[in-house]
Amino acid sequence: MRKQLLEVSLYSAIGLFFVSCVSQKQYAELQKKYEESQKRNNELSAQLLTAEKEAEKLRGDIKVTTSTEQVRQEQIADLRKQLADCQAQRDKQVAQVDNLTVLSKSANENIRETLAQLEKKDNYIKYLQAAKSKADSINLALAINLTSVLKDGIEDKDVDVKVDKTVVYINLSDKMLYQTGSATLTPRAKEVLGKIAKIIESRPDIEVMVEGHTDNTPIRSTTEDNWDLSVKRSVAVVKVLQNDYKVTPSRLIAAGRGEYLPIAPNTTEEGKALNRRTRIILLPQLNQFYELLNPNNVPQD
Repeated sequence: MRKQLLEVSLYSAIGLFFVSCVSQKQYAELQKKYEESQKRNNELSAQLLTAEKEAEKLRGDIKVTTSTEQVRQEQIADLRKQLADCQAQRDKQVAQVDNLTVLSKSANENIRETLAQLEKKDNYIKYLQAAKSKADSINLALAINLTSVLKDGIEDKDVDVKVDKTVVYINLSDKMLYQTGSATLTPRAKEVLGKIAKIIESRPDIEVMVEGHTDNTPIRSTTEDNWDLSVKRSVAVVKVLQNDYKVTPSRLIAAGRGEYLPIAPNTTEEGKALNRRTRIILLPQLNQFYELLNPNNVPQD
């Protein structure tokens, strides 16, 4: 232990000796250089940290830019696919127009000639747009008239009048029109049909399609099935319009859709009640459509 103490004392004395050999001025200079070096080191460390942060930000920006570019490329590819689909659909529709058999020969010739003129004459497009706007306006006015007439003494839920493009639809509930489970019309139904007949007679340029609809509940009566019931109901309405209110029968169309065109789920009683309906559709006559396609009717420049 004493030996160790002696060694420590000896080393301390040597250290003091060397320290005493260094002047105070030299020590101060060394201390200043050390502090400057330390300050420079701190500055470089701060600059390095800033550079690392900027590098990290740049890496993030590159990642976002790469992701954005990938999204744009995907959008471009999707748009090109949509364009190809539209072109294919256009070609298909042109082929369908060329292959229509229900149109008369003169109507087919009108369509082809009209399609050729569409590339040359802007006034034909304006002509069609004006005709469509006129048809929309007339049908909107017709729908307003029907709504005002039919609401007189009739609950809104039993009558629904809508305009879709250039067609007017009148949905009538079955409980208002028919006796339960049958095609026999109620007195109230005949009253409502009389009001509709007045509107129909005021528009001799339209045809009338009556569609019968049912829910999916099987029929338990003399009626064969829902197909049969829907057709019988539409026929009953057509006959009242013809026989009681003198609507020209050539303007009337009777159709049955059965349970296969529901407007609500058949899983609830409310949904089934909505599906049991008769729809009266007011249609422009086909010869009027042909007239619109006739290029001879286009205003000249």
